[in-house]
Amino acid sequence: MKIQHLHQLIEVLPEKEWIILDVLRGIIQQRLPDYCKEKISYNVPFFYGHRGICIVWPASIPRGGIKEGVLLGFWQGYQLKDPQNYLMKGTNKKIFYKIFKSVEEIDVGAIVKLLDEAIILDQRFRKK
Repeated sequence: MKIQHLHQLIEVLPEKEWIILDVLRGIIQQRLPDYCKEKISYNVPFFYGHRGICIVWPASIPRGGIKEGVLLGFWQGYQLKDPQNYLMKGTNKKIFYKIFKSVEEIDVGAIVKLLDEAIILDQRFRKK
């Protein structure tokens, strides 16, 4: 199935995943500057500016590599300062991520801090 719109994604997700996805999208949308956009790519929400910033991947969507919860991945995660080791460093050399199995696990402050840094990084990729 090719998901092209958010409402299609909502229809195929279990309620628990949809709620986590919705909270994460809300945090991201509040922080991203106006030049940044959201699109559905690989059947999941993908946020980009000059390059990819982050992605939100529910376990129910194939090819995400997780069995449970919702993954928040930062495309340039390897460049982010993360002294608390909030993000996991999996097999991908660039994308670092956090998996949430409940809304209660979401640390808004930690996510906002990482998003703000990811936005600063993204602005370095602006074409001159």
